[in-house]
Amino acid sequence: MTLLSVKNLRVSFDTEAGLVEAVRGVSFSLGRERLGIVGESGSGKTMTGRSVLRLIRPPGRIEAEEMRFDGIDLMRASEKEMRALRGTRIAMVMQDPKYSLNPVMRVGAQLMEGLRQRDGMGKAEARAKAIAALAAVQIRDPERVMEAYPHELSGGMGQRVMIAMMLIPDPDLLIADEPTSALDVTVQAEVLSILDGLVRDRGMGLIFISHDLRLVARFCDRVLVMFKGRVVEELAAKDLMQAKHPYTQGLLNCLPRIGGPREPLPGLDRTAEWAN
Repeated sequence: MTLLSVKNLRVSFDTEAGLVEAVRGVSFSLGRERLGIVGESGSGKTMTGRSVLRLIRPPGRIEAEEMRFDGIDLMRASEKEMRALRGTRIAMVMQDPKYSLNPVMRVGAQLMEGLRQRDGMGKAEARAKAIAALAAVQIRDPERVMEAYPHELSGGMGQRVMIAMMLIPDPDLLIADEPTSALDVTVQAEVLSILDGLVRDRGMGLIFISHDLRLVARFCDRVLVMFKGRVVEELAAKDLMQAKHPYTQGLLNCLPRIGGPREPLPGLDRTAEWAN
């Protein structure tokens, strides 16, 4: 079953230097699976994810032949309808929790805010649900974390709090933008295990945005490779290391290898034709 369908998505910005196209004709579909989007910084990965939630603001502009979520036309939906979808049925975990969590509010207050204002829950019920959400992302002492401020948490703990916050409404689609980029490998593995369990147990769709090709190959089901706002290759994640497109091969060749030769890593020779 297709949960999200995107056809010919384009994101552009009017600037003093002229029109800048950040996303140029991206098309993909997503079921209840793990879809990875990889590419260099500036390739359009994050803009693609934010476009699904219609979070591009002027001077940015979103255009698409179709962008449909579970039968809902996202391009024609009103702002009121989009607000009803954001955070409830479609959630997004931003890249760095330091910039997503309010530094002057306790974690518990931030987790409970949506439940109380949006869902009209009482304080006790909202607190119980927030504590359960923290426990679900394997935070060992959720009561203590509820009373903490964001600066009192480690990077991995902050990322888990963000995931818990996005999962409280039980969304159908989660967009995770570099959710493990600031974490060490041990915490990274734990966060991936949490996301994997949520997709498997809740039947959720996941868009996993990353620059780490090995991580995506190991974790996702399918992969889109983006270059200069376009998808240059789409393939099964298990086949990523045998990719055919020269850009994807170039990215793979830039990865260091344990036991490999001790010499400078090759640079990526970008070809203009890849973006056409």
